[in-house]
Amino acid sequence: MPDSKIRVLFICMGNICRSPAAEAVFLRLIADRGIAATFHVDSAGTGGWHAGEPADHRSRGEGARRGYDLSTAARQVHDGDWEAFDLLVCMDRDNASLLLDRGAPEKKVRLLLDWHPDPAHAEVPDPYYGGEDGFVHMYDLIEAACGRLVDELEADGPKA
Repeated sequence: MPDSKIRVLFICMGNICRSPAAEAVFLRLIADRGIAATFHVDSAGTGGWHAGEPADHRSRGEGARRGYDLSTAARQVHDGDWEAFDLLVCMDRDNASLLLDRGAPEKKVRLLLDWHPDPAHAEVPDPYYGGEDGFVHMYDLIEAACGRLVDELEADGPKA
């Protein structure tokens, strides 16, 4: 019997700031709604230099303040992810372009902030080289968008 779970992969550059935060937010939302069993969720980076490392301490810190568990280890996205996941949810256009250049199906590649209620927000800025306030802003954007993403997937399934 085929796996009927909705499979969502969150993607940023190094998989230590934005995508593990989005994964954690999404996981808690689906757990709170009692629908976690219908999903398979993961995160990855387009670059592999942080593979095996924990999330950035600032992302873990802000996540912990908000009640999220960021205990996963970073991994690099690979070509098999194109088939394994229904949605490849990128934090910014650069990472989406990298996936498309590597052959990911365009219909599966989306930007997380496509689900943000304010269309003025197009990308989740990378907070890596900034201060703590960048991580606060990052989580604010991710929480707003993930809530709407879960709403859509719960109602209609993936639109890929």
